[in-house]
Amino acid sequence: MQAEPVLVSVVEGNRQYLDGGAMFGNAPRAVWSRWCRPDELGRIELATRGLLIECGDTKLLCECGIGNFFSAKLAQRYGVCDPEENKLLTSLAALGVDTADIDYVVLSHLHFDHVGGLLAEDGSLNFPRARYVVGSKALARAAAPHPRDRASFIDSMIDKLTASGRLVTVEGEQLDGVLETQLAFIFSDGHTPGQMHTVFRGRQRKIFFAGDLIPGVAWVHLPITAGYDRFAELVIDEKRQLYNKAVTAGWLIFYMHDPQVIASQVRHEHNRYVASEPLTELRRYEL
Repeated sequence: MQAEPVLVSVVEGNRQYLDGGAMFGNAPRAVWSRWCRPDELGRIELATRGLLIECGDTKLLCECGIGNFFSAKLAQRYGVCDPEENKLLTSLAALGVDTADIDYVVLSHLHFDHVGGLLAEDGSLNFPRARYVVGSKALARAAAPHPRDRASFIDSMIDKLTASGRLVTVEGEQLDGVLETQLAFIFSDGHTPGQMHTVFRGRQRKIFFAGDLIPGVAWVHLPITAGYDRFAELVIDEKRQLYNKAVTAGWLIFYMHDPQVIASQVRHEHNRYVASEPLTELRRYEL
């Protein structure tokens, strides 16, 4: 039996407001506005949160949120809340965790709302001891983006990660030599090539970092995808493949962008998948 308990905590980052139509793809506003109320500009509130995993002496942080790297003009364009403060660091401090305590920062992909919190105000990278873990396919996409998603990347990020000397690229399902009986990765390509989802096993269950495959509970339903997704039909197929594993086993699905629900299980009822047993708080929750 696993000797050390696994504790998971939400690390809230800066919130933002994005166009609801873009976040729901071909779903009509008459449908999605019942799930996420838009503001006067048609935007919906989105979280950009990280997941802290503590296992023995090892601390992993999945994602860094949007942070405060944007200029005032771009922060307004992308609806960033409290753009002068990196809320992720404030949330870590509230857990009694310093940036130097983090051993691994796991990045599902390199879109700005997932890695912006890495950037310190002086242009350096936060988390001075951590290894920055990125899938090789996601790294390649950031290095040579398509015109459709070029604006989603931070130009200097790859150079900064490489210059740190602590960049670790992942090819397969394991991070060599690191918690190999508990930590694994599942990859998806529908949202962006090589999105890397962390799966962590505790004593009782597994937690799955959904990233942009399932931004929140409204996107649990198979047909619901985002306009930002590279291939909407592939997203649907990838969600179905995930549910084939997660539903029966009772995995906890962690949502990075849902404004209210941090995590839930997923169940199949009335011929559709829905979120069940939603959690709106997650602080040192034992898996």
